[in-house]
Amino acid sequence: MHTNQAVGKYGERVAARYLLQHGYDILETNWRGRAGELDIIARKGKIAVIVEVKTRRGLQFGHPASAVNHRKLRRMKELAVEWLHNQQEFYPDVRFDVISVLCAAKGAAQVEHLQAVI
Repeated sequence: MHTNQAVGKYGERVAARYLLQHGYDILETNWRGRAGELDIIARKGKIAVIVEVKTRRGLQFGHPASAVNHRKLRRMKELAVEWLHNQQEFYPDVRFDVISVLCAAKGAAQVEHLQAVI
């Protein structure tokens, strides 16, 4: 596995653990649709939460969340519609979040949860 892929997988594990600790249920991880992949699909109450996880080892390339652009958000919406279409459970609300994970040289990673980015 390439170093960037390993960092990304680590960030997804950290984000999933963070969501669980904050009362979310994880429904899917790395769900693949026609247009790509959704990192995490979670539920909080009746809300389906589509989560994009961005992980970085430092800030030399900017804040992790800055990597989520309009193209990525549009793809997330497209994939969410596809995922919702295939569900038996009805979700009256859908929210799109970004979780930024900044790896620390020592100690725990820094996690920032941006809710309802769309």
